[in-house]
Amino acid sequence: MSRCLLDGSVAAVVGGATGIGRGVVDRFVEEGARVAVLDLDTSPLDDLASDRPAAVITVTGDASEPSATAALVDATVGAFGAIDTLVCCAGRFDFHAPIESLAPTELSAAFDEIFAVNVKSMVLAVRAAAGELRRQHGSVILTLSSSAFHPEGAGVLYGASKWAGRGLVAHLARELAPDVRVNGVAPGGTVRTSLSGLASLGEVRTVEDVPGRTQRLAAGNLLGQAAAPNDQAGPFVFLASPALSPFVNGAVVNSDGGRGDPIDYHPPVPINTQGGLRAGGS
Repeated sequence: MSRCLLDGSVAAVVGGATGIGRGVVDRFVEEGARVAVLDLDTSPLDDLASDRPAAVITVTGDASEPSATAALVDATVGAFGAIDTLVCCAGRFDFHAPIESLAPTELSAAFDEIFAVNVKSMVLAVRAAAGELRRQHGSVILTLSSSAFHPEGAGVLYGASKWAGRGLVAHLARELAPDVRVNGVAPGGTVRTSLSGLASLGEVRTVEDVPGRTQRLAAGNLLGQAAAPNDQAGPFVFLASPALSPFVNGAVVNSDGGRGDPIDYHPPVPINTQGGLRAGGS
């Protein structure tokens, strides 16, 4: 029997109960890892623990609070003895809100909320796990977005938070070297997630509530497909595996299907070497 890519390894996943995070957890378990998951949503956490009882433990908490990320590290080490990989997937979305549409007090609250979840939770998780990761010569994988490269697909608040995450990859890769590798994955829009709006703006929607989203996502990449969470999990396995990516550090893997409009392909017209174009055939 062939050895799985993550056999014997231990991962701590922040925001792993739903969406891309859940896809990563499932794939890591299939590749032989044991996983501890921190999330705020108790119902999907319960589902995860029920689905993966032998390989997954769960911790309920707000990833933007230091006590929650500390609890994740303690629970992971207590249950599995180590942490080889830290994956950060927690996120909130701004639903394209233009800053001029928000009153200054609304804008301030929305900024604080989205940066707390999308950026601060990563910093807190890395800080909490750094000692264990250094001991294991492990890796950190931060979940970014195609919005970390392109000013489209989101508003300025979400986009700026993802650009900040891209900066974290670069700075932490330097700061934690040579003991810990730090990389990122930048997925494009993905269906079947629970990415929700900002409570500070009164949003109760998730991105799945937006009509026509699947068709729009498929039309926005060169592959003409809308990715699902399991489609995004492979790059995380690659970056977590010291066998596959031992020399990859400070990198971001773009998993967005390719940006831009497809080029309509027309077979080349055969050329008559004696001059002019042939009417057809060869």
